[in-house]
Amino acid sequence: MHIEFVDQTLRDGQQSHWGMRMRAYEAAEALPHIARTGFKVVDLTGAGMFTVLLREYADDPWATTDFLVRGLPGNELRSGLRTISVIGFAHTPECIIDLWAQTLIKHGVTSFWLYDCLFDLPTMRRLSDVITAAGGTAVPAVMYGLTSVHDDAFFADRAKEMASWPGTETLYVEDAAGVLTPDRAATLLPAIRAATGNIPLELHCHATTGLAQHNYVEGIKAGFSWLHTASRPLANGVSLPSTESMVTVVEALGHTHSLDTAQFVPVAENFARAARAECRPLGEVAEYDPRVYDHQVPGGMMGTLRNQLATHGMAERLPQVLEEIPQVRRELGEPIMATPFSQFVGIQAVLNVVTGDRYSMVPDEVVHYVLGHYGPLAAPVDPDVRDRVLSGPRAQQLTTWERPAPTLAEVRRRYAAGMSDEELLLRFMTSDEEVDRMLAAEPLRTDPRWAASSIVPELEGLLAERSGLTSVSVSRPGLQVHLARRAQPKDAR
Repeated sequence: MHIEFVDQTLRDGQQSHWGMRMRAYEAAEALPHIARTGFKVVDLTGAGMFTVLLREYADDPWATTDFLVRGLPGNELRSGLRTISVIGFAHTPECIIDLWAQTLIKHGVTSFWLYDCLFDLPTMRRLSDVITAAGGTAVPAVMYGLTSVHDDAFFADRAKEMASWPGTETLYVEDAAGVLTPDRAATLLPAIRAATGNIPLELHCHATTGLAQHNYVEGIKAGFSWLHTASRPLANGVSLPSTESMVTVVEALGHTHSLDTAQFVPVAENFARAARAECRPLGEVAEYDPRVYDHQVPGGMMGTLRNQLATHGMAERLPQVLEEIPQVRRELGEPIMATPFSQFVGIQAVLNVVTGDRYSMVPDEVVHYVLGHYGPLAAPVDPDVRDRVLSGPRAQQLTTWERPAPTLAEVRRRYAAGMSDEELLLRFMTSDEEVDRMLAAEPLRTDPRWAASSIVPELEGLLAERSGLTSVSVSRPGLQVHLARRAQPKDAR
């Protein structure tokens, strides 16, 4: 077969390893090489990246997107989109979801992988139609999960329906938690292939257990011809297999591809340099951990769990939380562990452990989930747990909740006349304070200026090399840096 590659370096690779903290300038020198590599699609951005850029750095996420798009001419660019929300876990009105997709298409991001881990297919179909009507390409996703209720037939039936929708050109299978094994892949992937006719199939597996490459081989055997990979510094571990390794595998199996392998090294060098500059991790091949198959926590979420527990002085409670997660997952009807349901299960597990009184504290999102507001549940919630979740006064208030359904005209009336779609979307989904801070910030930085991050080590090296030099000063208006050799005590000479 001829194998196509979908690049995940700029989106899921950096999301998995850097928590979506990649800024425009950190990708700048890699963009021309990614553009020339020959990827079928480059996965570029998502609502989570918009949130992090805005909140952490006051970077304009629309300007960041435009910069990335300009650096990737001639490439099809992609974003992910949940069916019922954009930023955060709360339900987003349909008019805002539609405007979000339409505005990204206007900015040059024209491909969307659509996911709903409860497989609310009518809702997914509606959004697919909106994207197609706006001139984009909808790529419905089959989100894999290891449960007692999601068998091969379940996934194959949903894939068959998705493949029949007008405008569906490829179908996407994702293993977000990295719990697909080659044995299961050998039955699941052929079942999906048989159910979907001749439509091209994409495979996206995280390497959390070190088995993703083997699953890709099973996928190729089954007829999957699009593989998702990332540049080596942002691959492996909780991310995806590296493009470098999978090209070797594809060639060794006798298949062809369209990638210019000469572009791999400069891309990898760019992101390795960016990681060093910001003290960020590089991808490493994961060691086998059988607990992954019990808790099924996606890689990006594991880092969040650790950080949240450490922030509250409870880092040592992580093993207890990981033991609690599988039980909560089963009690809540075995949702597939991907956004947002992996977060719902994880947050509830943390609360159960911290309070010592299981389900005595329940977030609104879990109440909404139990009430079916996020879509049809794969399996019934444990009756005792359901009774406890719905027994509180807050649950009684949410029982009669209905999803907000304002028109776009009604939403626009909340904001200043003439406001751009881009600013309206940010203000609606984040906060006025965050957007105001962004608007008051300096223009978006796109120049890497790698030397700026190493100036102090360079000066330290200069002092170390020249024993007679006692100090170095660097100054400009408003800034002065002074390094001086510390005098040693007489008795230490």
